[in-house]
Parts: sequence; structure tokens; C-alpha cells
Amino acid sequence: MRDMRDKIPSFLLETAPAVSEQQTGTLKESFIDKGLMQVGEVIRTAYLQWEFASRTGFFQRTDPRIKILFLVVFAVIISLKREVYAELLIALFLFMSVAVSRLNLISFYKRVFLFSFFFGFLIALPSSLNLITKGDIVIPLVHLSQPHRFWIYQIPAEIGITREGLLGVCLLSLRVMNSLSLALLVLFTTPLPEIIKALKVLRVPDVFLVILSLSYKYIFIFAKTLEDIHLAKKSRLVGKVKSTEGRQWIAGRMAFIFRKTQRRCEEVFKAMVARGFSQEIRLHQFRKLTLHDHLVGWGLLGFAVLFLAL
Repeated sequence: MRDMRDKIPSFLLETAPAVSEQQTGTLKESFIDKGLMQVGEVIRTAYLQWEFASRTGFFQRTDPRIKILFLVVFAVIISLKREVYAELLIALFLFMSVAVSRLNLISFYKRVFLFSFFFGFLIALPSSLNLITKGDIVIPLVHLSQPHRFWIYQIPAEIGITREGLLGVCLLSLRVMNSLSLALLVLFTTPLPEIIKALKVLRVPDVFLVILSLSYKYIFIFAKTLEDIHLAKKSRLVGKVKSTEGRQWIAGRMAFIFRKTQRRCEEVFKAMVARGFSQEIRLHQFRKLTLHDHLVGWGLLGFAVLFLAL
């Protein structure tokens, strides 16, 4: 027994120190991990779109041709309306449509409000000043001793937010919000193959449909490949990666992904040609419109006429 102990390395005979339960710490995420979290969000969003589209909600059971026409018609109506109350009524109608389609209202409108705030409200906010939109000042901001003229611009003595400017900001923000709600409602209740079939019926060029379908598939494949590459590298690391090494690794992976994507595109194109691809999309015949489809179509048409008349 003593001879056996002499052959065992000394570090295996040492007792590991006890770890105090009070010791706590946090592992700081690198910029690579944060970026890969966004890539993973792309994958989860794609899965969620398939999940929502397969549910038995109001819009999920509607024919995709009617939903595409609904998207086009209401997008035109949203861009034409110039009254805030009309946009509010359209927003209420879209909210009810999302609710009866059994979508997650919190997750849905969190995304809608976020993009509406950045691409609607913040962009239009400077136009509420009387420097751009003349009108009655409701919120004064700056008082100057006298008016100034800069090139072709006239700067008044009192600078503030006007009533007309606020109405313009609200109108633009509501338009962005309604457009996003409309587009996401159709996307979350319709699988992509059904959307492509509906666009084909509406005489959209085949080249555009091929690009749309392949781009959607390759975004999903690219996101999954990028996440797998990062997890493979992370599983072989012990310590934290330096920022310089991280940037070098990202540059190398970008070149690798580019070469792999180019090679994959050539292989897919050759496979499509070998299987008789003639740059024309052939689709199976659509099912006949049901009573539910007719009722939904005429109902949406009635709401469209009502909103146009407001």
C-alpha cells in the first residue's frame, strides 16, 4: 500500500480547500457573447413565427390571399389618413385583431412600441419645434434677446414646441406603429410558404419570390451556423478572451462564413438546375375559399371603406 502511495502524484493526494458559501461573483459577458445572443434571438424569432402561425386563431384560419390583400389595402389607408383620431381607431382595430388571433400581446407590442419609439417618435420629435413647424407655442423652451437670421433660416426670439408640431409627431408615430402592427400581424399568423404562394397569385415576379424564399432560409442557416461556431470555440476555452484576440477571431470567422456561403450558393444553384429549375415557380393549387374566408374578406373590406370615409 505504501508503494502505491509513492507512485501517486502529490497533487492528487492534496485535499482541496473548502469553498465558502459566502463567496459570490459574476461572470462578465464579452461582446462576442452579447452579439451571439442577438443571433440566437433571430433563431428564436423564426421558431416563434412558425409556432404562432400554427395556432388556431382568427387570422391563422384565414386564407393567405385575403391576408396579403388586407396588408396592402390597410398599408395604403394608414399612409393616406391625416387625422390622429383616424390612426387611433385603426390602432384599436389592429389591437383587437391581434387579440382574437391569440398572439402574445405583451411580446407583440413590446416590439412594436420599441421600433415606433426609435423610428417614429424620436425622428419626428425635432419637427415639433417652431423652428420647423410654425404655430402656437404650447411648451416654451428657450428665450433669446432678439430674433436671429442664419443664412436662409429665421430663428425666432422664443423657441418652443408648437401644437401643430405635436400633432405631426403623434401622427407620424401612430403611422409607424400601425404599419408595424399590420406587418407583424400578417407575418406572425401566416407561414412564409403561404405568403410566397399568395404573392405568386398576385402576379409578383418569380425572381423576387425566389430571392425572398432563399434569403429567409439562409438568414436562419447563417444564424444557426454562427452560433454553433461560437459555442464550439467557447467550449475549448478556459479563461476570458482578450478584446484583440476576439476581434481577430471575428474577422477570421467573417471570412470563413463568406467563403462557405459563396460555396453553398453555388452548390444549391447547381442542385436546382440539376433538378430541372427553369427560373419559374410552380405552386400547387390553392384550396377553395371557405365561408370563414368570405366573411373575413367582406368584413375587412367594410372596415377599409369605413376608415377611408373618416
